[in-house]
Amino acid sequence: MGQSIRQFAAVCAASFLLLGGCGGAKETGSSQGSGGQSGKEKTYKIGVTQIVEHPSLDAARKGFQQALKDKGLSVEYDVQIAQGDQSNNQTIANNFVSEGVDLIFANSTPSAQAALNATKDIPIVFTSVTDPVGAQLVQSMEKPGGNVTGTTDTHPDAIPKTVQFIDKYIKGNRVGMVYNAGEQNSVAQIEQVKKAMQGTDLKVVPASVSTSAEVKQATESLVGKVDCLYIITDNTVVSALESVIQVANEHDIPLFVGELDSVKRGGFAAYGFDYYDIGYEAGEMAAQILQDGKKPADLPVQYPQKLKLVINKKAAQEMGIKLNPEWDSIAEYIE
Repeated sequence: MGQSIRQFAAVCAASFLLLGGCGGAKETGSSQGSGGQSGKEKTYKIGVTQIVEHPSLDAARKGFQQALKDKGLSVEYDVQIAQGDQSNNQTIANNFVSEGVDLIFANSTPSAQAALNATKDIPIVFTSVTDPVGAQLVQSMEKPGGNVTGTTDTHPDAIPKTVQFIDKYIKGNRVGMVYNAGEQNSVAQIEQVKKAMQGTDLKVVPASVSTSAEVKQATESLVGKVDCLYIITDNTVVSALESVIQVANEHDIPLFVGELDSVKRGGFAAYGFDYYDIGYEAGEMAAQILQDGKKPADLPVQYPQKLKLVINKKAAQEMGIKLNPEWDSIAEYIE
């Protein structure tokens, strides 16, 4: 009986040590944003908020994630798409704050505005934002201030060069623009287009929408009233770009777009850059904040680094546009 008691005691002691070891492992392996202990690599939790899904925003998100991977950070992502709904947009941001994420990646102007409305403490890094100052996200491009910084999807020369191209090579002077007047970034771009048109005989013929379901009808309303179409980086319209392309093809209307992914989808031409690149640059900024202890207030907002003219040959044919030999030296062509 004494031997049995000693054996029982030994089993209990072993069980106690085993249970204690399991408890420690569970605590060390936590990845809820507080990071691991006991020499384990810290796992950061990043909330990703995106207003809608379309190729440009999706490419920016992939670039952001790749940058953090290249920097060697261990990250747990919570990716949320608002489906163009502003109420959903704000709810997503509020939930990230409640969860205590380490950083919010805001992919679009409405997403960044909702995130800033939800928190003044958690670092916010944005991309795909057209006018960070006008959207009241930062105090200035050089010195953002507060808890927000990121990369803009506006190259200073993109809109002026597009307007110059239209003025020089497109017959007529009426430029149709479908946009969501509720998107601050779109309103800012419309004003930039009008400014760039000063000194020419070009004029904007606008058609406003509030949802992607209205895009085709709004575009059709411009048929016969415009000589070309120019779709800027408006999230609502770009998410339904195929509707615009269909109308442009059916009525032989040259369709200029605001970014290169839209050229690949069937737009005629754009002065643009890869959204993957501005997402990647935003990811590098996030790494500086998380890994190096930098503050968003001290990281200047970054512009796209590269700008190029890309022309879609197949789209040109669909829209009845004859390719000009002069374009060979200034443009890249895709089929």
